[in-house]
Amino acid sequence: MSVSLQVWNITGLWHSVQSAISSPNSAPEAIFNLLESLSVELAQRLSTILWSLWKHRNVRIWEDATETSAMVVERARNMVEDWRLANAPSLLASTSSQQQPRTFPTHQQQTVWQPPVEGRYKCNIDAAFSAQNNCTGIGICVRDAEGTFVLAKTFTYSCVYPVDVGEALGLYDALQWMSDMQFDNVDFETDSKLTVDAFLSSRNDLFEFGYIISSCRSLFSNFFSNTRVKFIRRHANTVAHSLAREATLLASHVVYIDIPECIDSLLINEML
Repeated sequence: MSVSLQVWNITGLWHSVQSAISSPNSAPEAIFNLLESLSVELAQRLSTILWSLWKHRNVRIWEDATETSAMVVERARNMVEDWRLANAPSLLASTSSQQQPRTFPTHQQQTVWQPPVEGRYKCNIDAAFSAQNNCTGIGICVRDAEGTFVLAKTFTYSCVYPVDVGEALGLYDALQWMSDMQFDNVDFETDSKLTVDAFLSSRNDLFEFGYIISSCRSLFSNFFSNTRVKFIRRHANTVAHSLAREATLLASHVVYIDIPECIDSLLINEML
C-alpha cells in the first residue's frame, strides 16, 4: 500500500477522498468541493494532509530521504497544533467556555525552551539531512538549570539516512555521549515524536529504526538512574536544530567546550 493511501486511511478521510477523485471534476474543483462539504475540523485535517503529502514528495525527490505514513500524519498534526497555538487568543475570544471535542488529536507541548529544574541537565537533540553534501548531521546541546551552556557536540555521518533513522540515531548518540561522561539527572529532548513514542513503547522490530531504538533503551537502562526522554516542539529545539545543520557542513564529529558561533545568538534569545 502506498504511503498516500496509508495516510488517508489513518486519518479517516479515504472514503471522502475516494468519492471526490471518482467525480468527473478537475482536481482543483474536486478539492474545493470536498472542503466545502466537510466540517471545519475535517477540512483542516484535509488541508494539512495535502500539504504534508506534497512535502513528502519533495523530501523524496530533492533530499532522497524516506518517510513513513506516520511521519506524514505527524507533520500535518503539528501544523494544526502550531496554527491553534498561534491563534489561541482569538479562538478563545470567539468560542464559548465549553470546550468542544476535537476529532484531530493534539498534544500540548512546550513551544519555547525551558531550563530544567535545579540539579538537572537538559540535553536537546536534533538531526539534519543534506542531499547536497550527502550526509546526516546530529546536533546535541547540554545546558544546566540556569540555562547556561555546558557542552555541545555534533556528529556527522557520510550518508543521508532515512528521516526516522537519523532522528533515532541522534537520541542514541546523545545517550552514548552522556553515559561516556557519566552524566545523570538529564532530560533528553527531541522534536521527533516518532522517536520518543517508539522509545517509550515496549514494541521491537528488526528494521534499522527499531534496532537503534532498542539500543537506546539498553543504554538508558544500563547507565542512567534518574533520566527522562521527552518530546518537544521544534520551536523549543532551535539550538539543537542549528547544531545539526552545522554538522552537515563538517567533516567529522566535534565537541564544543565554548559556545559555537552558530548558536550564540539563539542561546542569548532563549535566556531573555
